[in-house]
Amino acid sequence: MKSVRLDPDLEAKLERAARAAAMSQSEFIRDAVTRRCAEVLTGSLAERLAPVVGIVRSKGGRADRTGAALRSLLARRRRR
Repeated sequence: MKSVRLDPDLEAKLERAARAAAMSQSEFIRDAVTRRCAEVLTGSLAERLAPVVGIVRSKGGRADRTGAALRSLLARRRRR
């Protein structure tokens, strides 16, 4: 069992949020901790995006020219 000290403002928010969710404060805290643990312990961003990376195929449009535009901008800044 763990105990947590909350400042008065956070404690008031917890009370309101738990009431709004029709949960006890303990349930609300357990749910919040479960969600946060899952968020932190989930794989890297690359792993999470792997199923969708590379799905879209396009001719590039403006994105095709951004590399050249960035190089030009950086070159101008270096000259200053």
